[in-house]
Amino acid sequence: MHCLLCEEEGGTVLWRDDFCRIVRIPGADYPGLCRVILNRHVREMTDLPDDDKSRLMGVVFATECTLRGLFRPDKINLASFGNQVPHLHWHVVPRTAEDPHFPDPAWGPARRPAPVGGHEVSNAALSAKLAELLTPGKHPSND
Repeated sequence: MHCLLCEEEGGTVLWRDDFCRIVRIPGADYPGLCRVILNRHVREMTDLPDDDKSRLMGVVFATECTLRGLFRPDKINLASFGNQVPHLHWHVVPRTAEDPHFPDPAWGPARRPAPVGGHEVSNAALSAKLAELLTPGKHPSND
């Protein structure tokens, strides 16, 4: 079976372990857009054992905390669709009132052009904060 997320990283890898990876998706409209991708092919959250569900959501929450701390968005959107790529992954999207779609979903029609410039955060800064939060025994926070 052909699966894009089994065959490719799915973006710029910011953090990974044997279970999952966090990638940044390039794009001017949502510069902080990340995906948390399970490293093995699974279609749905309910296909995972309970411990794996908790582990995956812990990584999603650490990603949210990292993006909140570094980007200071007005809102974070979490989404797991997989309609086009049926491989378990979560989108973590920092949103601002100035983004093209706000307050509507990021996947709908744009209300306005994307802002020029904006809050720049390097991949190195994202990777460092993710590694800090995902160290065993560390609990995510908005610091």
